[in-house]
Amino acid sequence: MKKIAYICLFVAAASSNIQAQTKTNKKGSHIEFTTINQIKTTSVKDQSQSSTCWSFSTESFLESELSRMGKEPVDLSEMYIVRKAYELKAWRYVRMLGKAQFGPGGEPHDVINIIRDYGILPEMAYPGTENGEKINHNELDAVLKAYLDEVIKLHSNGKLGKHWFDGYKGILDAYLGKVPESFNYDGKSFTPQTFLKHLGINPEDYIEITSFNHHPYYKQFMMEVADNWSTDLIYNVSMEDLGNIADNSLKNGYGLEWASDVSEKGFSFKNGLALVPYKPWSELNDKEKDSLFNYPIEEMNITPQLRQDAFDNLSTQDDHGMHFVGIVKDQSGKTYYIVKNSWGTSNNDCDGMFYCSKNYYLYKTTAILVNKNAVPKDILKKLGLN
Repeated sequence: MKKIAYICLFVAAASSNIQAQTKTNKKGSHIEFTTINQIKTTSVKDQSQSSTCWSFSTESFLESELSRMGKEPVDLSEMYIVRKAYELKAWRYVRMLGKAQFGPGGEPHDVINIIRDYGILPEMAYPGTENGEKINHNELDAVLKAYLDEVIKLHSNGKLGKHWFDGYKGILDAYLGKVPESFNYDGKSFTPQTFLKHLGINPEDYIEITSFNHHPYYKQFMMEVADNWSTDLIYNVSMEDLGNIADNSLKNGYGLEWASDVSEKGFSFKNGLALVPYKPWSELNDKEKDSLFNYPIEEMNITPQLRQDAFDNLSTQDDHGMHFVGIVKDQSGKTYYIVKNSWGTSNNDCDGMFYCSKNYYLYKTTAILVNKNAVPKDILKKLGLN
């Protein structure tokens, strides 16, 4: 294990080795982190002006899975997944006469479902932008929603026109580009389906897990968040096991995709930390607020009921998807997870990464996506998956 006396960690872009570099916090941190384990990862990306974190984080997770499997690093196309999701959402929205969720958000299982049914593409085959421009879906999202609402409004005698979906795909083509039927990669020709086979990713290896007590533990339920537009089922475990799964995964070389609420005052991407202060933010004095991200602090004790209450009163929302790539402990022995974000590298002091305390993870997680082999066997048995 390596002790690191700094607050920020830089993870090198995809290579045969992960390199850690020290970086002094601008305020002068006195937190010391000891690395327990850290997995290989590709470079930090920027989702920019789009609500597509679910695709960025899950594909980052899959890119690390490829490295874990001994494959060459691959930059996967986030926008191919996003485009296919837009198509699937459109059919559902129209068939339900607009009485369904339609928007740019999604869940980790959307990526797994799409690659299972439609394959996968590398970034070079479908970047979703022109000439390296930054992603901006503000206009696209508005146009797609307005188009579908008009299609629903204008349908006559209970019948849709024959060409509405062709028109919809035309909008996607204009903003994101046409999807290639085949492409060349490393001197070979692939389709999305054959490229998935070439990579060796098996969608059946991955499961989505959460922990809420308004449904039975160790069963599946449909998680009631707006971005679960496909109404997929998710496995429910105890809060203790939610923590055990994350620890076991990272200690054994597996990452995990993390969906969470990031609206808390204790979440500071700028400062590279996500924490749960031991008392509400409104009760902290100025000195306590100022030192919050610079020294080890006492955190609130997280219980299953506290976690459930935050979900029930809507203070825990399904805000953002990220990628856990390592585990560390500070000088007091408290556990943190190294998190790879998709907000670029210039928006915080940690080159696009940050540390999430285990308390924050237990409190604010809405779901995780993991490889089944990373889940402790006793938990798999309780889920009926062994």
